[in-house]
Amino acid sequence: MTEIKELNTYSGSCHCGAVKFEVDSTDAPEVEDCNCSICHKSGFLHLIVPKQRFRLISGEDQLNCYTFNTAVAKHYFCKRCGIKPFYIPRSNPGGVDVNIRCLGPVNTNSAITVRAKIALITARGA
Repeated sequence: MTEIKELNTYSGSCHCGAVKFEVDSTDAPEVEDCNCSICHKSGFLHLIVPKQRFRLISGEDQLNCYTFNTAVAKHYFCKRCGIKPFYIPRSNPGGVDVNIRCLGPVNTNSAITVRAKIALITARGA
């Protein structure tokens, strides 16, 4: 039997606050620490949620989109501060990948599990 976990709404933003969003997640999510070139260099901790559990509150006009390699993933970052709080992942284009480090206070009693994800480097790059 699958355990049903309660969802809570968390607020998130870029560093300067120009981009604000909400995401529905459990108190103890499992996130991924990917070692691909872009995730490793930006320190992104991945919390992938279905699109219906993500809401952009403000700052759509402050977002720029960056793509590379296959151009399937859409990496959104703030024009003002440069932080990438979320993106549309190549591995799950029906979801939104939120940087858990961009969320507001998370329940300090919760246990966030960080799982390593080893990205395979191809001849075309990461």
